[in-house]
Amino acid sequence: MNNKVYVGGLSYATTDKQLEDLFTAHGTVESARIIMDKFSGRSKGFGFVEMSSGAEAQKAIQALNGTEFDGRSITVNEARPQERRSGFGGDRRGGGGGGRNRW
Repeated sequence: MNNKVYVGGLSYATTDKQLEDLFTAHGTVESARIIMDKFSGRSKGFGFVEMSSGAEAQKAIQALNGTEFDGRSITVNEARPQERRSGFGGDRRGGGGGGRNRW
């Protein structure tokens, strides 16, 4: 069992500290982080909590999934590894000249 937990359905006003406090009742929290939109600086409504062990993470998932927090029903489950994203436009090594042909 992975010790990293995904938490979705959070209020946009939820802070890292509130998220940490919620999970502390179920074990030792190594880190708690709300994911923020890089352009607006506003919460995306989900976050990740890293517990000290897989057993504590499982305990927290069982206790908190589907419960209400800050007026919203939250989803809590094991975090999956981040998928590798491909870049836009493919290879950026340049090339070509785009100018006129010179004979």
